[in-house]
Amino acid sequence: MSASTREAKWAKSPDFADRPDRVEAIAAQTAIDKINYLDSGLNEVACRECGTCVLVRKNSYRHTSVQWQDDPDAVCPALRADAADTGTSITPREGCPNLRASIEQAVIDGTIPVPK
Repeated sequence: MSASTREAKWAKSPDFADRPDRVEAIAAQTAIDKINYLDSGLNEVACRECGTCVLVRKNSYRHTSVQWQDDPDAVCPALRADAADTGTSITPREGCPNLRASIEQAVIDGTIPVPK
């Protein structure tokens, strides 16, 4: 099979246009996945230094999901100070060390459950 033939047959995902029942089932599962991954299991954690509140879910001891309710640079003094000092903010992946410590303490206190 030539490269052009492979490319012509490749599709990112099937559209199931001929199977409306399957389209409906996929849409329902997508809605459930969105709730599971974006909304469920979130717990409020307030930074012990500044009081900034975020939503947190621990998926494991090593994996933490954090949802900021407002612009981090606007509500977090540590991120704002870093931006003022360096001209750029701490990358979202690094986050605020004070908030990270608050989340770790919430795990230790049992406020944030960690799945086994």
